[in-house]
Amino acid sequence: MTIFDKVAGPGWTWFEEGLTYDNAKLAHALIVSGRATGQKRVRERGIQALRWLVGVQTSQHGRLRPIGSNGFYRRKGARADFDQQPIEAHATLSACLEAYRATADPWWYEQAQRSFDWFLGWNDLGLELYARQTGGCRDGLHADRRNENRGAESMLAFLLSLAEMRLIQNTATGVQRTGLAAPVTQ
Repeated sequence: MTIFDKVAGPGWTWFEEGLTYDNAKLAHALIVSGRATGQKRVRERGIQALRWLVGVQTSQHGRLRPIGSNGFYRRKGARADFDQQPIEAHATLSACLEAYRATADPWWYEQAQRSFDWFLGWNDLGLELYARQTGGCRDGLHADRRNENRGAESMLAFLLSLAEMRLIQNTATGVQRTGLAAPVTQ
């Protein structure tokens, strides 16, 4: 909270001077700890930061565009759009689901679904990262193609994302879904 107060300012609602890797975990941690300890201010700060991050990571077409690891994003600097990593999609999805649980605002569920859909081809290149034939997950998006490597981190990011979406599907009612799982019935 102290670091956020020192660093955040107009147009930069974040904890650090840059966005790098696994970004949403910082906001996620505040939402979880604020809920667990009953500190509304902490929870709200996490939600505020996550809302800003979601905005930064949304393309002009409404798709998730994770901060690229090919340069990241420094405050007042150029934003790297590629190499997008599965861990970013998972971290965003997970944090958005926590914000949904904390607020019951369906917008957060929609952002989580949008993050999941990034794996299925709703991304800047329109290419699936999840390999339906093998069950693997490719390691990310370059500016012109998928990274065809299929490492453990990417596979875990996809599987954890799938598990979290299925879990929320089993606990939420009345939320319309797309993706791998069957729609929630209303």
